[in-house]
Amino acid sequence: MTRRTAQLAGPQLCVIGVNYSSTPVAIRERLSIPKAQMQEALETLKDYVPHGVVLATCNRTELYALDDRKGTAENSLRRFLTDRARITDEELEPYLYSSRNYVAARHLARAASGLYSMIVGEHEILGQVRQALEDADRARMVNLPLRRLFQYAVRTGRRVREETGLSRNALSVSSVAVDLAAKVVGDVSSCKTLLIGAGEAGKLVARALCDRGACEITVASRSVVSADELAALLGGRSIGIDDMYAEMQVSDIVITCTGAPHYVVQRQAVESLMPARGGRPLVIVDIAVPRDVEPEVKDIQGVYAYDIDNLDEVSEMNRRDREKEIDRAMQIVDDETETFIAWWEHLETKPVISALNQMANQIRERQLNASLKKLPNYTEEEREVLDAMTRAIVSRLLHQPIKSLRENGHRDGEFVQTVCELFALDEQDLQ
Repeated sequence: MTRRTAQLAGPQLCVIGVNYSSTPVAIRERLSIPKAQMQEALETLKDYVPHGVVLATCNRTELYALDDRKGTAENSLRRFLTDRARITDEELEPYLYSSRNYVAARHLARAASGLYSMIVGEHEILGQVRQALEDADRARMVNLPLRRLFQYAVRTGRRVREETGLSRNALSVSSVAVDLAAKVVGDVSSCKTLLIGAGEAGKLVARALCDRGACEITVASRSVVSADELAALLGGRSIGIDDMYAEMQVSDIVITCTGAPHYVVQRQAVESLMPARGGRPLVIVDIAVPRDVEPEVKDIQGVYAYDIDNLDEVSEMNRRDREKEIDRAMQIVDDETETFIAWWEHLETKPVISALNQMANQIRERQLNASLKKLPNYTEEEREVLDAMTRAIVSRLLHQPIKSLRENGHRDGEFVQTVCELFALDEQDLQ
C-alpha cells in the first residue's frame, strides 16, 4: 500500500519516543514526565516546536508534532528529550524510535487500542491518550491536525474495545504485579500487604488485591486524605509515608506505585528492618516509573524485589493468548488509519483551492461591477445573466487546476507550491 510509505504533502506528522519493549526502565525513568510536571513540560516544549502532544505513561514517553520535509521538528523533539532528561544523544540513540505520517498515525492508534501495551488490551491506555490531548490543549499546544490525530486514535481504540475481545477480561499492570507477588508468597489472602501510593495506580492495585482475596491491606501515602479514602474503601488501615518502614517489618508484600521523581524505598532502610522480621521473606513489587525502589534493594538477603520490567513473562503469555483478537484489532486500526490519512492528505490542498476560488471571484466581481457601470440602463434580469456567465467562466477556468490539486497535491508538495507561485498566492491568502 503506497500510503504507508509515501511522503505526504503539507504537514508531516512525526513521533519519537521510547517504550518498555525497547528501553530498560533505568532509561525510561529519566525520560518520564510525571503527571504533576506535565504542564511545565509542555510549556518548555513550546521553545522547541509550535505544536506538540506528549503521551507519557509508565511504559512509554512519546512526543507527537508536525514536521517539515527536512526533519527540523523531529530534531527539535530529540533536543527536548535530551535537554530535559539531561541525557546525551549517545545514551538515547540506541533506544529511541521514530516514525512519520501513515506509520506514526497507525502507531498512535495501535497504542490507544492497547496493542503496544505491556499487558495487551489493558484498559488504562485509552484514557491516557485522551488525557494527553487534554493536557496539550490546556497548554495551547494543539492545532487542528494534532487534535484530529488524537481524536482518531481514541475513536479507533474505542472500536477495538467494542468490536473485539481484546480487552475482555484483560489483565492490567496492577493485577500482574499482584500475581507476581503471589508466585513468591502463595495465597495472597493470608498475607499482610503494604500499598505505597494512593493515586490512580494505587487504586488499581487495591482492586487487584481485593479480587484475589487480600484482606489485610495498609495504605501509605504522602497525602493523608488520599490514604484515608482508599483505606476506607478497602476496609484497611492508612498510615503516613514516614511510618512505612515500621509497617514493612510486619508486611509480607509491598507494592509501590507513587508518582515521586525520586526513590521512596531506600536500601539502607530496608536492610536495617530485615533482622526484625525473623527470617520471613519480603516481596517488593515496584510498578512506578520513575522507580520508587532503589535498585540495590534486590541485593538484600530475604528480599524479593521486582520492577515493572519483570512483568515481561506474564505479558508475553497474555499476548499469545490474545493473538486472534490482536489480528482483528489490527484490521480495525488499518481501516481507521486509511480514513484519517485520506483527510490528512488534503490538509494543504484545501486552503489552496479555497484561496484560488476566492481570488478568482474577487477579480470576477471587480470586473463585472466595472463593466456594469458602463451599462447604466441594464435590467436586474440582465445583471443576473452577466453574473451567471462570469461565474461559469471562472468555474471552467479553475476546473482543471483544482482537479489536478485534488488528484496530485497530496502526493507532490512541489506541485502545490508551483500552483501557489503561478497564481501569486501568499501565506496570508492561505489562512
